[in-house]
Amino acid sequence: MPQGGLPARSLHAQRESEVVLMVKLTDEMKAVFAKNKIFPVATASKSGVPNVAPIAFVQIAGDDTIWLGDNYMVKTLANVKENPKMAIHFWDPDTKKCFQVKGTVEVKTSGPDYDKVKAMIKAKNEKYPAKSLLVLKITEVFECTPGPGAGKKVA
Repeated sequence: MPQGGLPARSLHAQRESEVVLMVKLTDEMKAVFAKNKIFPVATASKSGVPNVAPIAFVQIAGDDTIWLGDNYMVKTLANVKENPKMAIHFWDPDTKKCFQVKGTVEVKTSGPDYDKVKAMIKAKNEKYPAKSLLVLKITEVFECTPGPGAGKKVA
């Protein structure tokens, strides 16, 4: 069994001096994610000033990774550069099932992942600038479906 007896987690080094447990999305979480077109994305500055922005280019890139395409980010981008923590909320409007994902962000402006996202963004509309790729490594998932399980850490 993985370190700490926690299933569905893997070790990734965030920085040389820090090891973070990454959480894997379940099939149920991915199905709820797929029901969304716009995602509320929360960040905070280094001093704790919050920001929530609606982001349209958000996709699952792996079991423990979400990609966000940056076309017009200002406060969100500034925040993750000084405080790389982020939360995303997604829900199924039919079942009311919802999840909040938290994690650590890396900003990319070059490389194969960025090039892939840039091509996808430009395919939607050549006018989109595709300035950068935000790579969210998931560290926690919380239930937010109304009821007794709301706020419970599920991964």
